Amino acid sequence: MKKNRFVAPLCITASLTLFACASTNLDGKKSTNFISIQDGRAELSDGAVVLGNGTNTFAVITLQDGKLSVQNEFPMPTSLVGPPTSIAILPNRKYALVTAATKLDPADPKKVISADVVSLVLISDSVGPSKVVTTAKAGAGASGVAINREGTLALIANRVEGTVSVFEINGEQLKENTKIMIAEKSGPSHVVIAPNGKKAFLTRDGDHQVSVLDINGLNVTLSKRNIYAGLKPYCIDIDPSGSYAVVGNLGFGQGDSDSISLIDLTVEPPRVIDTVSVGQTPEGVAFSSSGNLVGVTVINGSNKPKASSFYGQASYKLFSIKNGKLFFMSEVIGGNWLQGQAFTADDRNVVIQDAMNKEMRLYKIDGNQVTDTGERLKMKAAPATIRYWK
Repeated sequence: MKKNRFVAPLCITASLTLFACASTNLDGKKSTNFISIQDGRAELSDGAVVLGNGTNTFAVITLQDGKLSVQNEFPMPTSLVGPPTSIAILPNRKYALVTAATKLDPADPKKVISADVVSLVLISDSVGPSKVVTTAKAGAGASGVAINREGTLALIANRVEGTVSVFEINGEQLKENTKIMIAEKSGPSHVVIAPNGKKAFLTRDGDHQVSVLDINGLNVTLSKRNIYAGLKPYCIDIDPSGSYAVVGNLGFGQGDSDSISLIDLTVEPPRVIDTVSVGQTPEGVAFSSSGNLVGVTVINGSNKPKASSFYGQASYKLFSIKNGKLFFMSEVIGGNWLQGQAFTADDRNVVIQDAMNKEMRLYKIDGNQVTDTGERLKMKAAPATIRYWK
């Protein structure tokens, strides 16, 4: 049992994607703002992914008085392919890094191919438009991205290439310092940096491992330590105290119940200490802002043909952690092809992305219960990743 566990202020996340509480609009009212990306090419038709003709976008989403709205939105390279973790917000909250794992094939506009784009976005609210200020190349299938506390180092998991790009951030400049080869077909999916900045943890859904990276300033190396959580570890998050990491084990998508695993980061070497079943395909996992809750978006066969015996409605599940164990609290059943999630700073609400229905869903958290408020925000394209901004 861990004693004196540090609980971070409500305005801090483990992945360092938030550093402020609710902001104030021009009319003086309090609001909560999120960053969301949408993939206009990704559509689902009775279990089959088809090519849409929409636009990929970056959007600022505002929650105010229980209502969701789009403050501003503009086109830019994004992708739904890969885990719903392709945004990282810098500590100064002025910029965000956004990756794009796929793009339209220039030689065949009816075909989607791997991409390597990473964009630095200047974020704005209703006062003015957000915009891309810098773009750079990472590696094929650029997916999950993480930034250190200082806002000087970014790590990007290149899922197709089997590498991790190490970028130096200097103002509005991006420079790839090095690229770490993980393994061919290892499928690096997402990477998170521990709060102390000394280690990072990389999911590898291609060969079922979680790698440990050692960080010394801007020097990043692959440790010999690998952690084995479950089949196809995909999404990962770290709590604000740096005590735990939670991993979503994607599985093979064949109708079997999949799992999430809890990793103890307070021991050396870090290790899996608990694994629980959650249903088919845990697409995204995330700690709440306080670190007291773990949310899981479970696709649960909602992306399969309706005639399939494994077809079902998606669900959102909420867990707590006690004495190194994951405890199921409650769930909301509904939606299809769920992707990312983002908690408010007070842990009282969470916004869920429904890719198939092209909408945001607002849920309420009251103690141990998560319930559907019924609030929906329709988007023009499939929501793919969402982060709390301020």
